[in-house]
Amino acid sequence: MSGPMALEPGGAEQDTLALRLARPPVRGDDHTLALRLPGHASDPEAVSRLAADLADRIGPAVHPYEVAALLEAEGLTAEQIRQRYGHPNLFSLATALYEQVPRTYPEPAPAADPWRPDTLRCLLRGVLFALPGLAYLLTAPLWHPSRHTAAPVLAGLVSWAWGQALGHRTHLRLATGRREAARTLLAGAPLGAALATAAAVPLAGPGPVLLAAAAQSLYLAAAGVLLVLARERLLLAALTPLIAGTAVLPWWEPGPAVRAGLPLLALLATLAVTGHVLRAALAVPAAAAGARPRLRWSLPYGLFGLAAGVLVLLEGRHEPYAVIVLTVSMGPAEWLLYRYRGLSVAALRATATPAGFLLRSAAVLAGCLGAYLLPLLPAARLTGAAPVTLLLLAATLWTALLLQAFGTAWPPAVICLAAAAVAGLVPRLRPPAVPALLPLCCAAAVLGLVTYALLLLGRPARHV
Repeated sequence: MSGPMALEPGGAEQDTLALRLARPPVRGDDHTLALRLPGHASDPEAVSRLAADLADRIGPAVHPYEVAALLEAEGLTAEQIRQRYGHPNLFSLATALYEQVPRTYPEPAPAADPWRPDTLRCLLRGVLFALPGLAYLLTAPLWHPSRHTAAPVLAGLVSWAWGQALGHRTHLRLATGRREAARTLLAGAPLGAALATAAAVPLAGPGPVLLAAAAQSLYLAAAGVLLVLARERLLLAALTPLIAGTAVLPWWEPGPAVRAGLPLLALLATLAVTGHVLRAALAVPAAAAGARPRLRWSLPYGLFGLAAGVLVLLEGRHEPYAVIVLTVSMGPAEWLLYRYRGLSVAALRATATPAGFLLRSAAVLAGCLGAYLLPLLPAARLTGAAPVTLLLLAATLWTALLLQAFGTAWPPAVICLAAAAVAGLVPRLRPPAVPALLPLCCAAAVLGLVTYALLLLGRPARHV
């Protein structure tokens, strides 16, 4: 064979044998072997009606062959094509329809946001972060926390750092299976409570202060298990005695027994719920054996938890109510972390160049950070806290958590540790007083974190 063979009926070989009519050819006519008979002439009106009926499906086609496949799917036979539309074959009619219908390429339906946050759950978590503070209101007359703050504060810092590291390791184990994550929590949570209590012993000594530090450590360990395993509602139910006891304080003096008994009841309920949740998770069949994550992978998360605790403590020494505001805001902060990821994916779909995505990514970061900080401004005014310090500290924590959410742990840990070390240690060296030392350290940390976030998260590859 000296040339390519045609892939559809009506090739060039038919042009050589077809009888030519005197009239000029009409688009859509078939230059084929047969001399057209009056009954087989192309029917423009019938073709137009068919084009109108199928316009929504013909418009997106990029080649007449797609239209031919559509006509076949509609069940048109060769006889119907000849008799009803006056075309000799399927491909001739498909070409006529393709040329008659304008091209339309509709946008695909918007995909579901894979990072859509659970608003109620995030708000509940923010409330749960602050509710344990009610225990101090109830038990304050029993152990005078204003005179014995060192022991529970140190225990709290250890619990916070340990909880951050343990939470990260548990999330890594959740990728293997729920049973494996539960085993990690079962081993790590009691150990963290023991370490926190042991850290408080030299500062507390025997007595109610040590009991308060131990109860705090046990609660934080158990609550961390429930929060990591997404059992926020059970934790809220366990804290009901604490909420009820605090609610009546303005009108009724409960007495020492009730003041000690209600927090103890809430602690026992939390421990019981935690045991029930772990037992259920351990009953799940074990997953296939896999490599365990290395302990050092969770180290920067623990160091960040320690640095964040120190920064919050430094703020709380002068503005205790600001700490409550900051604690409650962690729920909306978590919600905005999800929104940032969802908006970044939307920005990735809407841009075609790396520079365009960088600009959109910067706008998304500024919008989410502004949405987090803006409600804190009136909250700071209401509590009498210095707005600048609170906003800078909140921005530091949120931006560091954002980087951690993308698997970048060491840079935010180092930056926050440096800020906490300077703000905490410099005043003890007795240099000239710097009243704005904490906001200055937080401002430097925010600048470094935001710059790093733009460089890292402004790349499309981080959001694919």
